[in-house]
Amino acid sequence: MFRYRKSTLVIEILMILAALVMLLPFWIMLVAAFKPGEDILTTPAIAPPKHPTLTNFTALMSDQTGQGSIFQALLSSVLITVGSIVLLVVLGSLAAYVFARSTQRWSTRAYYAFVVAIILPTQLGTLPLYIGAQRLGLVGTPWGMLLIYTGVLLPLSVFLYAGFFRALPRDYEEAASLDGASALQVFRHVVFPLMAPATGTVAILAGLIVWNDFFTALIFLNGSAYQTLPVMMYNFVGALVSQWNLIFAVVIVSMIPILLFYVFAQKRFIQGYAGGLKS
Repeated sequence: MFRYRKSTLVIEILMILAALVMLLPFWIMLVAAFKPGEDILTTPAIAPPKHPTLTNFTALMSDQTGQGSIFQALLSSVLITVGSIVLLVVLGSLAAYVFARSTQRWSTRAYYAFVVAIILPTQLGTLPLYIGAQRLGLVGTPWGMLLIYTGVLLPLSVFLYAGFFRALPRDYEEAASLDGASALQVFRHVVFPLMAPATGTVAILAGLIVWNDFFTALIFLNGSAYQTLPVMMYNFVGALVSQWNLIFAVVIVSMIPILLFYVFAQKRFIQGYAGGLKS
C-alpha cells in the first residue's frame, strides 16, 4: 500500500522546481513576444509585459519587417508536412503489409534493406540528390520536398508499420477473403483501420521531423517563395539582430500548429508506442 511520506513531499517539490526551471525559457519567449520594441530591452526578461500588444504578430503576418510573409512560410510548412505524412502513411503501410504477409525471400531482404536505411545519415546523399532534383526542376518547389521527405522517412514508416502488421492476427483477413473481398479491399477495409495506433505514431514522428527540419529546407528551398518556417526563422534572426520580440513571435507561430497536432493525436501516439512494446 502506498503511503505518503516526507520523502515523497521532498521529491514532489524537487520535481516541481525542476519543471519550473525547464519551463522558464518558454515563459521568457512567451512574454517577450507580446512586449513592444521599447520594452524588450528595458524590462527584465521574466517580467510580464506592462502593455501587451499583438503588433509583433501582425507585423509578421503582413510582412512589415521586410523579410517576407510568415503566413506564406506557414502555408508552405503545412503543405509540405501534411503532404509528406499522407504519402508516408499510404506508401509505408502498403509496403509494410506486403513485407509482413509475404513468405518470399525477397520480401525479407527488402525489409532489412529498409531497416538499414534508417541508420544511414541522409546528409551523405545531399549532393547527388540536389543535382538530380535540379535537373528535374524540383529545387525550390514544395513537390520536390514532398518526394525528398517521403524517400528519406519511408524506411522509418515501413519499420513502424511492419511491427504492428506482424503482431496482427490473420483471422480478420481470412474471414474477409472468404466473403469475396480482394487483397486491396481486405487491406483498406479490415487491416488499415486496425492500424490506427501505428498510423498516429507515424504521423506524429514524421510530422515533427518534417516540420522542424532545417538543413534540407535550407538547401532546397532557401531563396524561393516556398521556404518553410525554420528557414524563415533563420533569415529573421540574421536580419532582425536584437529585435527579440519579433524573433520570439516567429518561434511561437511555428510552435502552435505542431503542438495542436500533438494534442489531438497524442492518444494514438501513446497507443502506438504501447503496441510496439507489446509486439
